[in-house]
Amino acid sequence: MSLSQQQAPIYEALERFEKKRVVPFDVPGHKRGRGNPELAALLGEKCVRMDVNSMKPLDNLCHPVSVIRDAEKLAAEAFGAAHAFLMVGGTTSAVQTMVLSTVKRGEKIILPRNVHRSVMGAMVLCGAVPVYVDPACDERLGIPLGMSVSDVERAIALHPDAKAILVNNPTYYGICSDLRSIVRIAHEHGMLCLADEAHGTHFYFGDNLPVSAMAAGADMAAASMHKSGGSLTQSSILLTGPAVSEGHVRQIINLTQTTSGSYLLLSSLDISRRNLALRGRETFAQVVQMAEYARQEINKIGGYYAFSRELVNGDSIFDFDVTKLAVNTLDIGLAGIEVYDLLRDEYDIQIEFGDLGNMLAYVSIGDRLRDIERLVSALAEIRRRFGRSSTGMMRQEYIEPQVVATPQQAFYADKESLPIAQTDGRVCAEFVMCYPPGIPVLTPGERITAQILDYIAYAKEKGCSLTGPEDPDIERLNVLKGV
Repeated sequence: MSLSQQQAPIYEALERFEKKRVVPFDVPGHKRGRGNPELAALLGEKCVRMDVNSMKPLDNLCHPVSVIRDAEKLAAEAFGAAHAFLMVGGTTSAVQTMVLSTVKRGEKIILPRNVHRSVMGAMVLCGAVPVYVDPACDERLGIPLGMSVSDVERAIALHPDAKAILVNNPTYYGICSDLRSIVRIAHEHGMLCLADEAHGTHFYFGDNLPVSAMAAGADMAAASMHKSGGSLTQSSILLTGPAVSEGHVRQIINLTQTTSGSYLLLSSLDISRRNLALRGRETFAQVVQMAEYARQEINKIGGYYAFSRELVNGDSIFDFDVTKLAVNTLDIGLAGIEVYDLLRDEYDIQIEFGDLGNMLAYVSIGDRLRDIERLVSALAEIRRRFGRSSTGMMRQEYIEPQVVATPQQAFYADKESLPIAQTDGRVCAEFVMCYPPGIPVLTPGERITAQILDYIAYAKEKGCSLTGPEDPDIERLNVLKGV
């Protein structure tokens, strides 16, 4: 039977199953919500009735042969991939699968340092050796940019034995590298190209947006459907090209992904794929229009800088995702995280994140123009009520890492806990990151410097959410013994 993008095989199978009124003597133990009425009241009876276990009519995520397999085929077709894997462990799981599928212990992977923590976590698991391409940094905005093609070529020349190159497409701030050129260079040198598209799902379904990884010829891409694609939180899609073994990737996924895949997450992926395939271009044209309108209105306020395509330089900023409403706040004398907190606490507006110099409002398929107007008005009022001199504001900047050991070596090595003030010059044995966006300030194996300690102290003072260390208060850090 031929498949159509109008279908949603998993959702349709759940609908058929529900009508049969099957008596459940399997898990989950709430038995269609009867055993937990408070949960049923919270989520709704239809939702808990569809929270079911794998069974023949509904297929099995670990080894799909029927409706999940069909849903994956439709996703691959919609995204222009050779194969698509439905992921219920978030894009973290998809990103880690990409790394674990391509590099083993002692093998090298070329990547920018401003990657998500999931990439670093994968290297702890598999023992790969990172070769960092230090991104340029925009002096005014204080944000890391994309990878320069010449820097990638230099890294390949120095490390011709590397197995893969990983690219952010886009970065958290909407910056895109020259992905087509990087893919071409990788393939010319026998390397795979992997793309972290956690924030780029809409590239596949929008006009006049940056190129998607599959269209650029990348070998693997992790697309976070729950971010800009509209599916439930924690659901994602892993895409692969023709050069990657489907069976091998499935084996890697099954090493860490649950054997109890949530049908709520799976059906949300199925329905969201159908929605994007049928209506994505029209929907994302509206998203772009709203984001551009918001950008213009915010820039009229004064003091704020909502940046866009004017940053494009053809190399480290090859393209820009205009749906990313990123705003620099330093000229109103407030850190991005301070504006983030004020919007939530004073105006009941929850944006995506704030760092030392910028904030990001995520504009996507569920937004309305009146919500944009409310955000713009709140920002104008924050400038009037809370704005001050920008004197003394720390400008966020990319800090080039001093790598002493691989993430795996450092994470599992003998370590000791020290007060953070006493760690200058020592080698870190754990992660430290502001979350979101989840880009590590320190990873295991990197030298701790006074500049990094100043950054951490300032981030804590401004209210950034720091995560990663064993000590939740970030008063102490684990460091390598004797190093």
